[in-house]
Amino acid sequence: MTHRRGEAAALAGLLATAGVTHFVKPRFYDPIVPRALPGSARFWTYASGVAELAVAAAVAHPATRRHGGLAAAALFVAVFPANVRMAADWRERGAARRAVAYGRLPLQVPLVWWAWRVARSGA
Repeated sequence: MTHRRGEAAALAGLLATAGVTHFVKPRFYDPIVPRALPGSARFWTYASGVAELAVAAAVAHPATRRHGGLAAAALFVAVFPANVRMAADWRERGAARRAVAYGRLPLQVPLVWWAWRVARSGA
């Protein structure tokens, strides 16, 4: 049981950290907002930060953990187009930046799986 709570706490921490960075460093996120979304990129940067913070809170609280885990899985799927855009836009950058951009793509799979595990455990 403690291990499952630790998984949930770690996932909540990851989501909260990501959410905060959307407000602290929005200029990092603005360029990767898919162009097809209506409105300004900054709006979507902040909206996704709010979503990550809300999902982090849901995962952190045992009463809402199951729904929070499902929301986290959905969020990780929803941000995938931004990661694809980043990989496309950064293909001409240096090797380290390309590695970061390309590395984010397959990373979504274990993140979705992790969120699903937390949702299923509900602990």
